[in-house]
Amino acid sequence: MAPERPMKTYFADFHIHVGRAKDRPVKIAAGNNLTLTNLLEHSQKVKGLDIVGVIDGVCDPVLAELDELVAAGELAELPEGGLLYRDRLLVIAGAEVELKGPKGRAAHFGCWFPNLAAAHDFNAWLKTVQKNTSLSSQLARTSSFALSQETHERGGLLVIHHAFTPFKGILGAAVDRVSDFIDLGAIDALELGLSADTSMADRIEQIQPFTYLSNSDAHGLDTIARECNRVRLDHVSFAEVRRLLARQDGREIVENIGLHPVHGKYYQTRCRRCGEIAGDGRVCSCGTDRNVVTGVSDRIDALADFDEPQHPEWRPPYRHIVPLLDIPGVGPKAYRSLVDAFGSELALLREHVAKQDVQQVVGAALGERVFQTLQGHVSFAVGGAGTYGKVLV
Repeated sequence: MAPERPMKTYFADFHIHVGRAKDRPVKIAAGNNLTLTNLLEHSQKVKGLDIVGVIDGVCDPVLAELDELVAAGELAELPEGGLLYRDRLLVIAGAEVELKGPKGRAAHFGCWFPNLAAAHDFNAWLKTVQKNTSLSSQLARTSSFALSQETHERGGLLVIHHAFTPFKGILGAAVDRVSDFIDLGAIDALELGLSADTSMADRIEQIQPFTYLSNSDAHGLDTIARECNRVRLDHVSFAEVRRLLARQDGREIVENIGLHPVHGKYYQTRCRRCGEIAGDGRVCSCGTDRNVVTGVSDRIDALADFDEPQHPEWRPPYRHIVPLLDIPGVGPKAYRSLVDAFGSELALLREHVAKQDVQQVVGAALGERVFQTLQGHVSFAVGGAGTYGKVLV
């Protein structure tokens, strides 16, 4: 009997937006340089990703560009699902769909598809429930049951997006329990989102059985892979990703990787008008309540079943990182030098990096700062109300 082939580890970011396609806007808040081709090239060559989810892949102009890349031989559809870009990068086409919950507040869901035929078919269904399928993250006038059914009937996967964010997060504001919005059995995974990590999420009993994902929700090239996952698979394909989310046959997330929660822009309850902490979470000292944004930390405190996290034994560790460009002193030139020297930004996380090697690239002082940050020796001014926390030196 032949020995089993050892599985490999890969870096995956399953939630990346497209700013523009076919000379048309797709994600309004995203940068115009976040085109499909730039996304694929930057993810692979600069960030060092092995798997990407193009979450606007079902939007009309992006779907058309995916078709063109297949016709040109740049993308190849795999027998087990997924698209392979230039024989190296697994691409999963998806849709971010907005639904209104029972209290009238909306939440975002990710629908991922195994092939372009399924993506086209889902796009055709979306046209019956959305006003504009050319744009990302549009409201679908349908039920969570229908969204789940339409996704799974096409062999797709359904993921809760940025679960705790105050805008469009299912637990951020829409409902107090996921089951108040959607059948728990319909969900294939839950994305934590900015300003949350595993220790925060595992204080809530109902969501503990879910596989947690840490994805960038990138709206620009620089923010790709700011949150990602190191995963163990036999090979790259949509079928392997399905096994990953189900934690089957040794497929697993080795570690979730992302910003420290306080570095995120929604961690603390703050006033958007004056920036001050809103003491009671409702009214700011400046006299307004309309501009107070409830922080993820306070929201999880309100929802928590446990004072301390209760991790399932299979839950992977969460590694907090600071993206290189967020480290004070690392500008475009130093960033490019580090990427060229080590091969990619994520290569600095994949293996042990010696301090002297970093210093040789960017100098003694900046190299020391970068190395210490990579080791987790860093503190932050806390973020909130849409303003990111600041890295302190």
